[in-house]
Amino acid sequence: MQTRQLGTLWPVSTLTLGGGGLGQLWGETTRDEAVATVRAAVDAGITLLDMAPAYGRGEAETVVAEAFEGRLPEGVRVTTKCQLGTPPADKIASELERRLVRSLETMKVEQADIFVLHSNICPDDYEYAQHAETQHKWATRFGTYTDYVVPAMESLVERGLIGAWGITGVGLPRTVMDALRHDVKPAVVQAVANLMDSPGDMRQYEEPAEPRNIIRTAKNNDVGVLGIRAVQAGALTSAIDRVLPDDNAQVTDYAKAEPFRALCKEMGEDPAVVAHRYALGMEGVDSVILGVKNRDELKQLVDAEARGPLEEDVRDRIDALRLALQKPRIPLEEFSMEALAAMAGDDGKDTRH
Repeated sequence: MQTRQLGTLWPVSTLTLGGGGLGQLWGETTRDEAVATVRAAVDAGITLLDMAPAYGRGEAETVVAEAFEGRLPEGVRVTTKCQLGTPPADKIASELERRLVRSLETMKVEQADIFVLHSNICPDDYEYAQHAETQHKWATRFGTYTDYVVPAMESLVERGLIGAWGITGVGLPRTVMDALRHDVKPAVVQAVANLMDSPGDMRQYEEPAEPRNIIRTAKNNDVGVLGIRAVQAGALTSAIDRVLPDDNAQVTDYAKAEPFRALCKEMGEDPAVVAHRYALGMEGVDSVILGVKNRDELKQLVDAEARGPLEEDVRDRIDALRLALQKPRIPLEEFSMEALAAMAGDDGKDTRH
């Protein structure tokens, strides 16, 4: 498997194994199958395991422990996360350490190579459009981030409990970019990397999502980028493999993505494969995090990685489709493959700026 430099850290495989599938967030699997999938991922050349205690209430981290009994193979690294919210300032350092230590104990490792603040970073006076009454549990205000979270993370690095720290870039886009430009920067940002530019149900704000600008800002500031939501939690696959309510963001995006599935059918390709190859070719993305839950899904995407990013003409057609989907006044039934190709211009290049 190919590797790319992850910001200022170290080379990382172009695919990272995520814990969401192992923790059964993306459909059912078994503990034995999840353990076998982790081992197969490492055998295939994947060098980073992206975990979190929230993935199945510790299930994903337990899978890592069972797979390697606390002895990660040489060259394999692991992350974990903390959804901190905005607790009292004097509790932040201890809370981050408490949750980190719990994850380390679950995975049976002594250090997390990357510890990710998995909160929505937002302006100090910001109130979210959705679930504002609970945002103190999952959103971290920027002043709290700069004055308390950053020093606490740096202290964990100095003490050897973590190798580096990062953020999840799904808060207010402008505030996330401010964090990436801050004097003390995260080593890594987990940023949405899919052909719809959609965070799905991770977006709690009314403002437009700006994942490509977040990625661009990260690269301009030497921050590594781990791409998340390559298939937008199932919306860019042939079928969502779990029951969701009709008003769920993934269900809405799945309906919007019908022209993409039609294009994949025309090409004779699986939508999940095409979506991952698209994400792998996004400028600035160092590694794409997989949400697989079994070895069959893993093999499909490892094989896709071996094929490399999409061919330029296919990518142009998908980018034209993406631009069309961002025009809300165009009814879905009016799309055609010919019209989508034409939107890219005669030479297949994007004519919108």
